[in-house]
Amino acid sequence: MRFDKPLTPGRLIKRYKRFLADVLLDSGEVITAHVANSGSMMGLCEPGLRVWLSRSDDPKRKLAWSWELVETAEGALVGINTSHPNAIVADAIRAGHVPALAGYDSLRREVKYGRNSRIDILLEAADRAPCYVEVKNCTLARQAGLAEFPDAVTSRGAKHLQELSDMVAAGHRAVMAYLVQRNDCDRFEIAADIDPVYAASFAEATTAGVEVLVLRCALSLETVEISHLIPLA
Repeated sequence: MRFDKPLTPGRLIKRYKRFLADVLLDSGEVITAHVANSGSMMGLCEPGLRVWLSRSDDPKRKLAWSWELVETAEGALVGINTSHPNAIVADAIRAGHVPALAGYDSLRREVKYGRNSRIDILLEAADRAPCYVEVKNCTLARQAGLAEFPDAVTSRGAKHLQELSDMVAAGHRAVMAYLVQRNDCDRFEIAADIDPVYAASFAEATTAGVEVLVLRCALSLETVEISHLIPLA
């Protein structure tokens, strides 16, 4: 994924009400940006952190600015906008950069399935079972080099794991894809201490045959792209 226009730098003043952040731009202007992330963003919301924003020209938007990237105190670049991961993964699959998900004739997004849900990506081919791919954005790293998910309790995430398990039981293929939007992690694990229910659901899903892919990103101020797979810790 390439950002449409150059990002605007600034310093975080505060994040509040989950979806809002005040930022001091390098120009000296203080603006309020939309935060497209419902998680806790643990370790990424400290006042003074370097951030980068995109600006929309859509007059219908309530807030023109969106928070895209943050640089941690340790110097890692992190993508926090959860509206991007599905497109990033879909583009990588289409380009053949995810070998485990290659060989399908079609790719559709946001397809209805399960119990009143939508699957992020549905892969289909005439000669094989359909493949249901759920994508989760991962930004948490409490230990050097270790990415974790989730960063907050997510009953919705546990529901998605159960629905993927149901797809396997129905004879389909199901994949849980974690997109690590950080450039400083080489391992991944489930944060069981943050959400034990999700951790239990993850264990049940993998036992049922749900596959897991952890896709790490290469990030810059111009692009966010999948670089390689990283293993479960």
